[in-house]
Amino acid sequence: MVVHLKPETETRLKELAATTGRAPDELVEDAMSGYLAELTQVRNMLDPRYDEIKSGRAQPVDGEEAFNRLREKSKDRRRS
Repeated sequence: MVVHLKPETETRLKELAATTGRAPDELVEDAMSGYLAELTQVRNMLDPRYDEIKSGRAQPVDGEEAFNRLREKSKDRRRS
């Protein structure tokens, strides 16, 4: 597989490889492996929730409303 990187990303990768003594392809493999594992975890968490919203079993909450609720909870905890 061939991966095309922006020149500045490739430069950073080569600098990190030189600093760590690891091959650039090893660093890319580690980065992609970690990214894909995290993406899988997020998808496994969000997909069932999306299905609940789609089916009507759950209702979405407006983002601003959600932040307001969190701010209120935070204020309440500080008062306690």
